[in-house]
Amino acid sequence: MLADVLRWRRDGQEMVRLTVIRARGSTPREEGAFMLLTRSEQTGTIGGGRLEWDCMAEGRALLASGGAPVERHIPLGPAINQCCGGAVTIRIARVEDAEALEAEICAEREKLPQLLLFGAGHVGRALARALALLPLRLVWVDAREEEFGIVPSGVEVHVTDRWEGLLQAAPAGSGVLVLTQSHTLDALITGAALERGDLRYVGMIGSRTKRKRFESAFRQIDIPQEQIDRLVCPIGDFGVRDKRPEVIATFVTAEVAARMLCGADSPQVSESVISDTNNVTSPAILS
Repeated sequence: MLADVLRWRRDGQEMVRLTVIRARGSTPREEGAFMLLTRSEQTGTIGGGRLEWDCMAEGRALLASGGAPVERHIPLGPAINQCCGGAVTIRIARVEDAEALEAEICAEREKLPQLLLFGAGHVGRALARALALLPLRLVWVDAREEEFGIVPSGVEVHVTDRWEGLLQAAPAGSGVLVLTQSHTLDALITGAALERGDLRYVGMIGSRTKRKRFESAFRQIDIPQEQIDRLVCPIGDFGVRDKRPEVIATFVTAEVAARMLCGADSPQVSESVISDTNNVTSPAILS
C-alpha cells in the first residue's frame, strides 16, 4: 500500500479513503480496515463484494465532485446480495494530507511482526515473493547481492554476512526462517535463534536427518531441549511430495501465517495449528 501511495503522490493523483469505522456481527473486515482509491486504481480492501463495489463507486464520485466526507451504514444482507449477517459503517473521505497518510502507514508497519529470512537462493526468492503478501515486516538477508533478483515491494534487504546483529536486534516475538547455501551457516543462525528463547517461529529448511544431526550439535552447546523442540524442520511439511520452490513457498507461507499472525503475545502461539504436520511420517518438502 505504501508504494502505491508514494507513487500516486509523486504523480499528483488525488486519493479517497474508505474506512470501516464500525463493524457489528459477522463482517468481512474489522474496524480500522481501509482501502485507497484514485480515479483509476485501488489498493487495500474493505471486504469485497457489493459492499466494496458500491463504496468504491461513491468514493470515485466524491473524487470527481470534491464533496465532503460521508458515512454509510450498510447491513450485509439481501439488499446488497451479501449474507454475512452483520453490518458495517464506512467513512468515505478525500485524502487531504498524503504525507500524514504515509506516516500512518509507516507507523502501522512498524507494529507488524518481524520475520527474518536468511537465504536468497531459489527457495528464498520464491518465499520472499509469497511472504511479501502477508502483513509482516519481512527482512531478507544474504551476502550474495546477485542472488536477490527482483525484490518484492516492502521487503527490507540486507546484503551482508554479518547476520548476528540483525538477529540480536529482532524484537521478541519475531520469526526466523533459515535456508542459506551452507549447512554450517544454517546451524550457526538456527542455534543463535533458538538460544534466544523468545522468538515466535524458528524454521530451517532440511530433512529429518539434518534435524537430528543439528539437534545433537545444539545439545552439545547446552541449548535446552525444550528450546530445540520448538525448531520447525522440515518447514512446510504438510506431506506433499513436491520440491519445486513455488510449492515449498506456498506451504511454508501458510505455516508462517499460522505461527506469526494469530495475535497472541506469547512465542508459544499456534503450536497446535501445525503440530500434526511436524509428525507427518512420509517425506515431504526437504532440502
